[in-house]
Amino acid sequence: MGKSNFQKIIDKVNSRARVHPIGRLYEIRKNLKGFQRLPPRKLFTSQTTSAEWAFHHGGRKELQFNIGLEDENTLRHGVAFSLQTNQTLPDITKLYPSIRLFNDFIQLYSEEYSDMRMWHYHRGERSPISMPSCIPSELLSEGVFIFLGKIQPLKNPDVELILRDFDRLLSLYQYVESKGLSQPIYDSSKTPFEFRSGFLTDRASKAKASQAAKEIDIDLRHNILQKALRQKLSRKFGAKNVTVENPSGIGTNIDIVVRQKKEYWFYEIKTSHSPRACIRQAIGQLLEYAFWPGTQAATRLIVVGEEVLDEEGKGYLRELRKRFSLPIEYEQIII
Repeated sequence: MGKSNFQKIIDKVNSRARVHPIGRLYEIRKNLKGFQRLPPRKLFTSQTTSAEWAFHHGGRKELQFNIGLEDENTLRHGVAFSLQTNQTLPDITKLYPSIRLFNDFIQLYSEEYSDMRMWHYHRGERSPISMPSCIPSELLSEGVFIFLGKIQPLKNPDVELILRDFDRLLSLYQYVESKGLSQPIYDSSKTPFEFRSGFLTDRASKAKASQAAKEIDIDLRHNILQKALRQKLSRKFGAKNVTVENPSGIGTNIDIVVRQKKEYWFYEIKTSHSPRACIRQAIGQLLEYAFWPGTQAATRLIVVGEEVLDEEGKGYLRELRKRFSLPIEYEQIII
C-alpha cells in the first residue's frame, strides 16, 4: 500500500526543512535544554507522526510544531499545546509555565502573526477561529488542544509556506522554551527606524463573514481607521510627511508616523469603544516605540480612538504629562 497524501506532505516538509531556519530546530533545542544526545535528522520523526498529525520530536512536553488534518480536505500547520496526558506528559500542569510565556510573547508581538489564526479542540469539538491572543485559564484542562497557525487545502498544499511560517514561529518557540531568556525582540539591525515617505497598498477593509467574524471585524476596523487617519494627516501635513506601518527599530511597526522637520509624532490606533481602554492598550506600545533602546525619540505620542475623550480621560493624560513629562495625547478619528 502506497503512502498517504499526508505522509507525502510530511516527507516534503522534512526534505525541504534542511535549507530553512526551522531545519535547525533540534540544534536549538539541544542548546536551550543542554541535551547531550545527537538530535534527530528529520523535523517530524516516525515516532511523532501518525496518519492524521505530526509534531516535532519532544513536542509533547513543550510548544510543538504541528501539522495535521483538520478534516478530509484541509491541512493545518503551526504551533500547538496538547494538554492530553500520557506516559510522556503525565501532568498537564507541566505546560502551564510555557503557556504563560506564550501569553507574554503574544501580548508583545501578536501583530507578527496577524495573518495567522487561533482555535482549540475540546472533547472533539473545534472552537470558533479567532485572531492570535493570550490563552485564557479556562482552557487549561485535560484533553484541550490549542493551536496557532494556518489552514490550506490538503490537495497540493504550499510546502514552502509551511516552512516559512515555521521559520517565523521560531522566535516564539525560542522565547517559550528558553523560559523567557531568549530575547523576543527581533534583530533591530534588519529594520532600524527610518522614516519612509509614502505608503503601501491599503490593507483589506472588508471580508467574507466567517466563524471569526467578531475578531476579524476588529482587525478590519483597524485598517479602516488607519486609512482614514492617514488621509486626514496627509491633507494637513502633506503626504510626504506621513507614513504607515513604519518600522520602530525593535522589530515592530508603528501604526502611523508624522514627520515635522526633525521631529516625529507616533500614532497608535485602537478599536475599543472606550477611550480609557484605547489609552490602556496603546500607551505601553507608544512608550516602547519612543523610549526602548535603539528606537527613535518622538516628541508627541498620540492614542487614536473613535470615541470622544471624557473629562476624566483628559485629566488622566494631563497628570501623565505633568508628573512624568510624557508627551501623551488622545485624538478622535471619525469615519
